[in-house]
Formats: sequence, structure tokens, C-alpha cells
Amino acid sequence: MELTTLDYTFIIGFFTLVLGIGIGVSRKSGKSTAEYFLSGRSMPWWLLGFSMVATTFSTDTPNLVTDIVRVNGVSGNWVWWAFLLTGLLTVFVYAKLWRRSGVATDMEFYDLRYGGKPAHFLRGFRAVYLGIIFNILAMSAVTLAAIKIGQVMLGLTPVQTVLIGGVITVVFSAAGGFRGVVYTDFLLFFVAIAGAVGAAIYLVNIPEVGGVSALLEHENVAGKLSILPDFSDTEALIGILIIPLAVQWWSAWYPGAEPGGGGYIAQRMLAAKNENHAIGATFFFNIMHYALRPWPWILVALASLVVFPDVASIHEAFPNVEESKLGNDLAYSAMLTKLPPGLLGIVLASLGAAYMSTISTHLNWGSSYVVNDFYKQQIKPEASERELVAVGRITTVVLMVFSAILALFLTNALQLFDIILMFGAGTGLIFILRWFWWRINAWSEISAMFSSGLISILFN
Repeated sequence: MELTTLDYTFIIGFFTLVLGIGIGVSRKSGKSTAEYFLSGRSMPWWLLGFSMVATTFSTDTPNLVTDIVRVNGVSGNWVWWAFLLTGLLTVFVYAKLWRRSGVATDMEFYDLRYGGKPAHFLRGFRAVYLGIIFNILAMSAVTLAAIKIGQVMLGLTPVQTVLIGGVITVVFSAAGGFRGVVYTDFLLFFVAIAGAVGAAIYLVNIPEVGGVSALLEHENVAGKLSILPDFSDTEALIGILIIPLAVQWWSAWYPGAEPGGGGYIAQRMLAAKNENHAIGATFFFNIMHYALRPWPWILVALASLVVFPDVASIHEAFPNVEESKLGNDLAYSAMLTKLPPGLLGIVLASLGAAYMSTISTHLNWGSSYVVNDFYKQQIKPEASERELVAVGRITTVVLMVFSAILALFLTNALQLFDIILMFGAGTGLIFILRWFWWRINAWSEISAMFSSGLISILFN
């Protein structure tokens, strides 16, 4: 596959604009940690809402959805659609509580809610646990998807993809801080959605697929279309629908879908102008994230079953792809190679947008934990604002480097999704109840956090 001058124009112009935004706001963002991590708590709901959607519009999400659809059909998406329930709970209950708390990060809430040495330990430990370890896992899944796209669509080696994507992203993330992330997210959202919708329309109508009617009637696709799993298949029904709806949404912790809010979603609620703007942002995010955005990816995933019915056919079409990176999730990138010039450039720019928006958010969010909840609290309480911003920028670079290295050893996106979901299992109900039930304390969270990890390892 060869890129034309038009494709390169789209891609280079887009990356230049993003870098310009990050550098342009760097001076204002570097004034203080409140500016660097929360942009002075002055953001409107619509800008934060678009930022939330853009952040979860990552390069690994289309791959993950494609993997799910090809293996379990459309109904397999209930494994993450079920998180809509906790998302709506955040909208109508927790968004205003987070904004009203006035904390700088959701980790700071531990000192506000519990107090004492256990709370102080929990704050510092989870800052490292989530801000570094889990954050690196999440970013490595996104980088893995970028590696696969680079191999299939551009013929790049994994190292080349990591260097190109990582350097550009870390420069504007470290320079622009949260303000740069949110401003660029607004642009990245429209580029990403244009690429996803354009690709879906074109690929469903290529000769090999033959349009929507032919796609829905194809033998490889017909059994994958139902939104609900086959009720006669008890095992699939329990695993795909019943457990996610009955248990998973309130019990499991997952970045972007934390029960009771949290993580980078909480960061955006805390950066809102007021409580109403926090509610509006999370409501907009849940509508876009669960109800509207997945369908272009699902259509491409279904079309891929016609063109590439199994992993072997993908390998046959792309023999240069490393065997360690082969999987059903690769089908999305494989389908994109059939796009025409012009549209191909837009789609590649959109995938770059998806990658950058997610990684930049994780970098800023993770460094906010390291700075506010670990360095400032545990290492150097008397540190100046200028020093704290410098630590945040250094942390941003370090997180990018380690996540890129880990990505080189991974195989597929679903692999990471299962690991992260597994380690957060059983902790969600505490995050929901801690706002209202006095019996929840710091030791409740400490015991739940450690037991979920240890039990997950034992059972697997």
C-alpha cells in the first residue's frame, strides 16, 4: 500500500497543528500544578465532554471491538456496554459530588474522606499503583494497536511506530499539560469520528463485501448480528450478558468506567467550571461512548469476516506481520488497507488522533497522581509549584518510555483488557458506597485492592 501526496498532506498537517496547540498553551499551563493538571478549573461541559469521548477513542478500541465481534458477535460487546450503568450513576449522582469536593485528584479524596495514616498510605500507594503500573498497562495496549496499524498499513517496524507516535505525543503532552490535552482532544474527536465513519461507509461497499444487504446475508456474518446472545447457549448467555449486567458493572474497576467515577473522568469533572458543567460533560460522554460511536467499528468488523474469515487469511495477506502480533484484532487494520487515496490519509490521521488523545490523557492523568499524591505528599511537601510542574513533565516522558517498551512484548488488545478488568474485579462496590456508608474506611479499600489482585492471580 502506497500513500499519495494528498495522504501525506493530511497526516503531516494534522500532526503539525496538534504540536502547535500543545506548544502554544505551554506557558500558561506551566504556571502551577492547578493549571498543568486542571487548567484552573475553568473548563466548560462541552469541551470536557468531547475530551472524554476523544480519550476513550483510542487506537486499541477499534481493534478490541473487532476482536470481540469476530469471536463472539455483536452481542459480545456487552462485556463493556454493561459499564453504561455505572456511567449513568456517575452522571446523576457522583459528578456533582466530585466537583463539590474541591480535591485536585481523586486520590486526594482519601485524605478528605478517611483521614489518618491508613488513608495517607492508601493515597500514596494507589497513586503509584494506578498512576504508574496500571497506567503503563493501559497505554501499552493503545501503543500495541498503533504498532499493528503501522505494520499492516505502512510497513513500519514496531520500534519505528513507537518512536514516531511516542515522540510527537510526549512533546505536546509534556509542554501543554491538561489544557493542551483538552484543546487538542476537541480537534482530535472530529478527525477521529470522520475517519471511522468514512472508513465504515467505504469498506461496507467494496466489491468483496457488496453493500449492507449482502453483508447481513453473508454466511460468515449472519450468526454474528444479534445484539443479544443466543438464549439457548447458556454458557454464552451467562458470560456475555448476565454477569456483565448483574455483577460486572458495579463490582469491577476499569479506566474510564470506574464505579462512582474516578481516574481521568474524575479529572475532567474536577476541572469543570461548576457542578452543572461536570454533570453535562459526563452525560454527553456516556451518550457518545456507548450509544453512537461503536457502530462504525462494528460494521468494519463484520465486513472483515467476509474479506478475512480467519486469522490464517490475515496472515496470508500480510506475511510480513510478526506472528506474535497476529490475532483477530488485526482485521481492522487489514481492512483499512483497502481505502482509496485521500480517504486513507484522513483515516490514518484519525487513527493518529485516537492514539494521541488517549495517550496524552493517560500521561497527564498519571503524572498528576505521581506529583500531587506521591511526590508532594511522600517525598517533598515543601516543593515549589515550578518544581512540581517540572516533575510532572519528567514523569510524562518516563511513563511514555515504559509503556512503549511493554507494548513491544504484547500480542493483542483483548489480552490487556482482560488483565486490567481482572485486577480491578471486586473493588467497584466500595467506590460506590464510600460516599454514603460510614463503615467503609481506608482498610476496606486496602483489603479489597490487594485481595482482588491476589485472587485473580491464583485463579489464572
